[in-house]
Amino acid sequence: MLTNSHQCALIKKVAIISLGFALTLMLGISDVSAQKRFSKTYPAGKNITLRLINRSGTIEVRGWDRKQVRINASLERPAARIVPRMLSGTIHINVLRDNKGRSGVGSTNFEIYVPYTSSIDIQTIIGNLQVDNIQGGLVSANITSEGDITLTNIGAKNVSAENVRGNIFYDGIISKEGNYRLKSMRGIISMRIPLNSQFKLVATAPSTRFISLGSFSGGNLNYIGNGRRVLGKLGNGSATINITNQFGKIRFLTR
Repeated sequence: MLTNSHQCALIKKVAIISLGFALTLMLGISDVSAQKRFSKTYPAGKNITLRLINRSGTIEVRGWDRKQVRINASLERPAARIVPRMLSGTIHINVLRDNKGRSGVGSTNFEIYVPYTSSIDIQTIIGNLQVDNIQGGLVSANITSEGDITLTNIGAKNVSAENVRGNIFYDGIISKEGNYRLKSMRGIISMRIPLNSQFKLVATAPSTRFISLGSFSGGNLNYIGNGRRVLGKLGNGSATINITNQFGKIRFLTR
């Protein structure tokens, strides 16, 4: 049988636990309500171009087999203004321009679906960029500060990916007469391509001297400058691959 003092202690403990649970629930509700949603859908031809400039937040672009562009975004408060513009077959979204003069704007996280034959040009100051299943003429992803770039199932003929700090991962094919440029200051640059790919290569890692060719080693690819650079070509060398990683590593993988 509990004494009065034990009963009081038990009641106090239950009250503290209940208060903690209530605060946790309130904080969770607050986090959810602190985000706004944006959604818009456009009819689109198969050769649409998406140009997106963000300030901070993630950008995910996925190709699909529909003649539509769907733009979804979650906006952290204070919410940024998003004003998409459709001009001559190009959808323009410029978060920097549309929020010029506003301070303390929250991050904007995009999830965008486009026809898989589209061309993509996306950039942000900070945040991760991801592009999947795009077979159009161009895939360009640029981060002017920090974030990872992940490009998967890519069939574009012209690919450019550049950041300052973060990893870059390319998974796709190497098209005849294609141009592929990957550049970072610090991180790991990985390129996963078919073993029968034919290309000219300039790969440079001046600080780490870490350039792993994997199954592509040998043949007409040669290390020079005490391992700082690899030059050469495979097959007819019709495509061009140029990779630079100032303070990071470069590696080739097969898909």
